[in-house]
Parts: sequence; C-alpha cells; structure tokens
Amino acid sequence: MGQIYLVRHGQASFGSANYDRLSDLGVQQARLLGEWYAEKRQGFSRVLTGGMNRHRQTAVACLGALPRNLRKEGDWETDAGFAEYDHEEIFKRYRPELSDPDYLTRFLSESEQPHQAFQQLFQAATARWMAGENDSDYTETWPNFQARCVAALQRVLMSPGSAQSVIIFTSGGTISALCQHVLGIPDSKVLELNWTLANAGVTKLLYSGNRVSLSYLNNFSHLEASGAAAVTYR
Repeated sequence: MGQIYLVRHGQASFGSANYDRLSDLGVQQARLLGEWYAEKRQGFSRVLTGGMNRHRQTAVACLGALPRNLRKEGDWETDAGFAEYDHEEIFKRYRPELSDPDYLTRFLSESEQPHQAFQQLFQAATARWMAGENDSDYTETWPNFQARCVAALQRVLMSPGSAQSVIIFTSGGTISALCQHVLGIPDSKVLELNWTLANAGVTKLLYSGNRVSLSYLNNFSHLEASGAAAVTYR
C-alpha cells in the first residue's frame, strides 16, 4: 500500500510585501520535521512541490535534515495542481483595499486582537469565494480549485508503482480540499478544517490503485516537542 505525506509549508512571511517565502521560524519548523523523519528512518520514493517558493523552501529545509541515504536528490517534481488558491485575489474581491499590504498591516495593528481580526477577514473573504454567487469575479472559482487539487492527487495515485512513499509540500487550502474529497465533508466544514492546520504539519493518506483513505490528519508532534512557540497556524 502506498503512502502520501501532505506537508503544509512552514510559516510564511505574513504581513510583508512578499508572503511567498518562509520566515525564520518557518525554516526551523521544516527542519524539525526533517529531523523527525531522520529519527524515524523515513525515506521517500517521490518528492513533489506545489510550485510555490514557500513549498520549495520547506522541502529544502525538511529534506536537508535527512541523512544522505534517505534523501532523494536531483529529481524533485513540481505539480502546480498542488498550489494554493490565490488568497490575494480573494481578499481583493471581498474588499479592494485589502490588495494593499500596507493597509492590511495597519488594519491589523490597530485591532485589539489582530489574529482574531485576520481570521474574521479570512473567513468572510473565502466564504464569499466559496458561495458561488460571484464566480465571475475570480480567476479560479472554488469548484475549479477543488477539481484542480483532486486531479493532482489522481495523477499521483495513477502513477507507476503501487507501494510508493510520496511526500508533497503544499498549502493548507490544498490539503483541506483533498481531505474534503477523501472524507466527503461539506463545504461548510472546509474553512474550519483549514484554520486548524499547523505550519509544517503532516496529513497522511494511504492508497492502493485509485482507492485512497486518511491515515492521520495534521500531525505536528515534531513541533510540540520543541515547545509551544514552534507551533503556528499562519
């Protein structure tokens, strides 16, 4: 039976002009995951990333912590089907002023509870996107995003080798959409799931041919061992 490890990227650079890069903590989180895999002697038959910089940086830091005999060098694959949705467009369509990073930074700095304020913005903006009533506003609709993620998973399932161990570095929205597909959960629960996924957390799928099941969801014990400060969600 094959194994697919879906890794959410380490903490990105929220609030900066370029979100798509890991923070120093994000690099540390990815390295802690790699050290955990090294301790467990876990190697991988295939390595995929979703094509975003933060995905690649997470892969480099994580797999760089593996001993040489467990590394898979030189032939990592990129599949944009595992890329995240365009959160910047989703924010912009909800409230145009949110396309300005400086505005969002000021808005959050003026909030008494910035994390809660951001969560409310995120939920409202993505709920509008997912509702389907304004699909013409978006380059990629929610159903198209779902279909893209599932198609990427199907490409892995149908690839040669029925007992491969595959690691995929991706994002929280993608992992949530894939879990929705595997478990059959409704759209109303996907946002709740997405919000709980930890940076550098791991979700494991088991597969045989076209059949796929969930082994575990959002494991981040490798971070908890280093203390609460190592666990982040944004």
